Amino acid sequence: MNQAERYDEKPGGEEAPESVEIGRIQLLLAEKRTSLAALRTGIAIFTLPLSVTTVLVTTSRFYNFVENLHYLIPLLVVCVGLVLAGAYLIVVSLVKFQRESRQIARIKERHRDWQDLFD
Repeated sequence: MNQAERYDEKPGGEEAPESVEIGRIQLLLAEKRTSLAALRTGIAIFTLPLSVTTVLVTTSRFYNFVENLHYLIPLLVVCVGLVLAGAYLIVVSLVKFQRESRQIARIKERHRDWQDLFD
């Protein structure tokens, strides 16, 4: 028996009351909103280096790369760091979102009379 199944039943083997199940769903929906906010932040962080690089490429005819290498290398290192941080946030938030969706689906399966409330 896994951890999620342990909390779904009372010690006597009875099912948890409806109020507890509704509280669980509310908590899971709040967690899903948090995951979506993290996803939005990850996408924003991921796109920032792309826009900076676009500006550098667009304005490249106005300067010489070799003369400005001491500015460009740290900037590109920061851009790579931002891309990695954004990708990490995106992946973590998608994994959490999927897990929370599976937990809500499990609760929906146990309470067939709630189906019309969730769709």
